[in-house]
Amino acid sequence: MTGIWTNSGGEWESGKPRAFEDEAKLHELIKENPQFLPLSGSPRLVVLGSEIRLGNGYTDILAVETSGRPAIIDVKLERNPEARKAIVSQIIAYAAFLQGFGIEDLEQGPLRRFLGDAGHASILDAVKAEDQEGAVDADSFRASLQDYLQRGSFRLVLVLDDVPAELERVVAYLDAITVQALTIDLITLKVYEVGGVQVALPQRVSPDLGAYQPSGGSRPAAPRGRLTDGSAAFRASIADTTGETREMFDTLIAQAEEWGALSNVCLSTYMGVKGENYTLLPRIMPDKAGLVTIWNNNQQPSVQVWRTMFERRAPRALESVERIIEPGRIGKGNHLKEEITPEILKALTRAYQEANGD
Repeated sequence: MTGIWTNSGGEWESGKPRAFEDEAKLHELIKENPQFLPLSGSPRLVVLGSEIRLGNGYTDILAVETSGRPAIIDVKLERNPEARKAIVSQIIAYAAFLQGFGIEDLEQGPLRRFLGDAGHASILDAVKAEDQEGAVDADSFRASLQDYLQRGSFRLVLVLDDVPAELERVVAYLDAITVQALTIDLITLKVYEVGGVQVALPQRVSPDLGAYQPSGGSRPAAPRGRLTDGSAAFRASIADTTGETREMFDTLIAQAEEWGALSNVCLSTYMGVKGENYTLLPRIMPDKAGLVTIWNNNQQPSVQVWRTMFERRAPRALESVERIIEPGRIGKGNHLKEEITPEILKALTRAYQEANGD
């Protein structure tokens, strides 16, 4: 039996998951934490909106992978009668409605209000706002997104608190026969209370047939950059810089290495496809995202700050950082350049310590 087992000094006992009050609670948990979903191929999802009208119904969540592939997410509780079969027909109907859309039609139609409310001019802007590595190439993303929309090649994600056997058989069958067109992920998400702490247990139920690989006639895969551990590759990228620019780079690297020494922080370097842009990534685990990204953009340093991560992992530090950079404020990935001072670096250090639980 899969689940959480506890032992308080005697025998091991199976924990009982906390029941969701309603589907809205599970829906909100997924919307706010898409990284919970153990999807085949391990793509990164960017949520574009929720309760989006697609044809005659409303999909719970519409997202997009950073590769450009749209993901349609439907959420149900196992006790809902629609969790047996209707959930499958619903999500396929949403996919059928989306097939053939142009990017601008999607942005000005179903997604117009959601993009506007989030302050994004386009789907690409929404993805760029969460691209901490600087890995998304605009031309490749838009070409891939349009290709996926034209062919109707989507990721369909079904999320439940528990999976009826009948639904599991249906999804396994569809997963087997539609591998060249669709990827279907069947996910359960249970939440337990263990020692006063909430524990989320997401699991992929349907067979993992691997990430989708297009067959003949499809677009070739977009080129990718490379992620390496530590700061060595980033330090090598600034070898030819001198003067004040080099001093700033050295200061930022040393600061990132200090953050990377924290127990819940992992330091990595992302090298762009064209070899022009390098990013230094002090990422908080298990989010795999950081409060900041340090850039070497054509030998010029900058610090990119991420409001969503501050709100999630360092809310107390948010006000103090914004007080230092007034009249500016932390947005969704805005850059600091002239504002990089010892004072702001100390404030960012306090933010990482807060995120680390110190």
